[in-house]
Amino acid sequence: MKFSEIVHKLDLVSEFNSLTDNKDCDPEISGVAPIDEAANGTLSYIEGGKFAAMVGKTDASALILPLDQTLQTQATERGIAWIATSEPRLVFAKAIALFYKPWQPAPEIHPTAIIHPDAQLGENVYIGAHVVVQAGVKIGNHVCIHPNVVIYPGVEIGDRTILHANCTIHERSKIGADCVIHSGVVIGGEGFGFVPTAAGWFKMEQSGYTVLEDGVEVGCNSTIDRPAVGETRISRNTKIDNLVQIGHGCQVGENCAMAAQVGLAGGVKVGNRVILAGQAGVANQAKIGDGAIATAKTGIHNDIEPGAIVSGIPAIPHKVFLKAAAIYHRLPEMYQTLKQLQRQK
Repeated sequence: MKFSEIVHKLDLVSEFNSLTDNKDCDPEISGVAPIDEAANGTLSYIEGGKFAAMVGKTDASALILPLDQTLQTQATERGIAWIATSEPRLVFAKAIALFYKPWQPAPEIHPTAIIHPDAQLGENVYIGAHVVVQAGVKIGNHVCIHPNVVIYPGVEIGDRTILHANCTIHERSKIGADCVIHSGVVIGGEGFGFVPTAAGWFKMEQSGYTVLEDGVEVGCNSTIDRPAVGETRISRNTKIDNLVQIGHGCQVGENCAMAAQVGLAGGVKVGNRVILAGQAGVANQAKIGDGAIATAKTGIHNDIEPGAIVSGIPAIPHKVFLKAAAIYHRLPEMYQTLKQLQRQK
């Protein structure tokens, strides 16, 4: 489609763009690409200074630029069509959706699926091969359940939710509308509940509930555990990456993001808009305030204040961590200096 059509479909006609000054600069766009791989006929984007130099090198036919007049002038001089916005990455994400739609099978129930007579299915549901839906399950409208999914008794699944192949939803779980559960995920499996006794470990039955509110997405092979009592809850629009472990009784707020291999021990409370980078770990019962950020591999053992940015093991303020990291490679030299000073005494 023409670049001008993309601008119109993305409702960007009022933004700064090259089409206003040059009506002839309206290339045909056949797809999207990263800036360093873009070819003729593709649309790409620039965000921040890291890739700014690529404006002078890219083969893209059109670009989504930040509000940077220098970059805009450079693109114009190279004959590249452009649109300038305060949120280039967001606009690019919306542009991808014009060229790619996730595969969505037509509504049907595969003949190999096993569905208990008590289960309630909404309208226009797709249930793939070898799916097992047990007694008392309630499935909303336009739900898509891919092959080999197992849904335990009494589970509720909201409208338009997608369960990808080979995930398992245990009893006492409720999944809201517009959720995406990727392959290998286990929702509502038993929490790690054992009481030490003189004779060994006594198993504490996990009788609680697991709740995912609307718009939650869970990446491949992640697990969200069911508690002994009460509930584990993931609030609205939180996004969870692959290989994440959320322990029993955790409460995760709205619009959080957790990257791969994050681990939450039991009873952790996470506020709204919290970001936990890859392999961050949080100890039992710790509380993380709204808007806090933990960088990769951070070990959180105590409560984190709202808005704090923390790093390291154990977690310390990020600015302090950077100062410590800056002198880390000098420790051998500093040790030698210390030994010399000790000899002089």
